[in-house]
Amino acid sequence: MTLGRVLVVGAGQMGAGIAQVVAASGREVLLRDAFPGAVERGLATIERSLAKLHEKGGPDPATVLARITPVEALGEADLMIEAIVEQADAKKELFRAADEALPAGAILASNTSSIPITELAAVTSRPERVIGMHFFNPVPVLALVEVIRADQTSDETAEAIVALAHELGKTPAEANDFPGFVSNRILMPFINEAAYALMEGVAEPEAIDTVAKLGFAHPIGPLALADLIGLDTCVAIMDVLHAGLGDPKYAPCPLLRRHVAAGRLGRKSGRGFYEYG
Repeated sequence: MTLGRVLVVGAGQMGAGIAQVVAASGREVLLRDAFPGAVERGLATIERSLAKLHEKGGPDPATVLARITPVEALGEADLMIEAIVEQADAKKELFRAADEALPAGAILASNTSSIPITELAAVTSRPERVIGMHFFNPVPVLALVEVIRADQTSDETAEAIVALAHELGKTPAEANDFPGFVSNRILMPFINEAAYALMEGVAEPEAIDTVAKLGFAHPIGPLALADLIGLDTCVAIMDVLHAGLGDPKYAPCPLLRRHVAAGRLGRKSGRGFYEYG
């Protein structure tokens, strides 16, 4: 199965990174985002990222950027990779529209970090061609791609996406369609417990993160990582885990909910567990 032209929907932090690595592999990329100015901001992010990588021997930025075309409509593509907001209804609406707009043989993939792929597949007429393709932030740097098969996903679709991940220079890890898949089923309780440790006065944020970095050899502490992911996204993922698995251990820490309610979303808002300039 040839996946030569890829439509990336969502030009935020994740979508821009996905567009960059796909274009760097030599493929044509169509980049779409419904929010005014989002594609332009995404392209600027890609340009900065490529410039940094070029200093370390990476590809020519102009060559990669020339393969990315902003589009307003869901156009002709062999593959769509969705990277919009982590809300089930918004994703389902997009998958319905993409199912109508893209060629019958096209694969529809989601970069969701928690929403069941089976639910997204069910709203299309091609459920066997729907799959999860969960990248990790920052996409140009981190090697992992979690490949999640819906109940309906065909072997052919899964094999094509695993092969694509390898061609993008990534390492695919296949998972079945459970809430949170593998990564967030493990990661979110870790972040949540760190938030409880802070809320209960066990230690200050810097100490909690230092324990994880020096004691567990993690490159970044759980609270700083939550700020990078976005505290609102963390809460959304935990809500999916809690609802899907029915275990109270997945319920978001009250401190996380308070921070989100106060607009303290992490790096993207300038303040989360830490403050950012």
